[in-house]
Amino acid sequence: MSSSRRFLLTVLILAATLGAATLTTIRIPEALSQPLETISSDLAGWHVSGSDQLTPGVLRALIPTSYIARTYTKGPMWLQLFIAYYSQQRSGEAMHSPKACLPGGGWEIWKYDSSQLPVNNSPVKVNKYFIQRSGQRMIVYYWYQSPGRIIASEYLGKLLLVRDALLTGRTGGSIVKVTVPDEPAAEAEGMTFAAAVIPEMRRCLGQ
Repeated sequence: MSSSRRFLLTVLILAATLGAATLTTIRIPEALSQPLETISSDLAGWHVSGSDQLTPGVLRALIPTSYIARTYTKGPMWLQLFIAYYSQQRSGEAMHSPKACLPGGGWEIWKYDSSQLPVNNSPVKVNKYFIQRSGQRMIVYYWYQSPGRIIASEYLGKLLLVRDALLTGRTGGSIVKVTVPDEPAAEAEGMTFAAAVIPEMRRCLGQ
């Protein structure tokens, strides 16, 4: 997509979002069926080795309803799982795209890609970013998951959010991020792990 078309699409999305905010102020908070903490500590052969707490500054920026930030290990390998859930989304209380958050944290996104995760014999498209900082290279798999759908595209996600706000007032959803070292073995393992997270999130979302 050319830069001019991307700019036009962004303007249209912002206009639609403003229109939705004007037309409806009703938001119906959607509680999780199961807390994020119930996501298994043993997934695809990986085991939780630690959990992190976001700093007050990060929490003020993200404003999630709930979240988990875990490190999983498998032998000498490790990966990080981060999930933030929002029971409703509105201005100032919506999911932050890694496209902005990663560079803000000093990471350079040097390659944009996507992957198809095998989930119950049905491929699910997710984002796959290659990032680097101070000589360290990582791979980030991430997607947006809400009841009934999984989306990789930020643009489509915003359009569907506007539709949901107008039609139902239900705007709950989550961002799921899996980060692994940029190594061949870790890359494949990361995909397998990410595929195992999706059914866990569906259970938490009540599907």
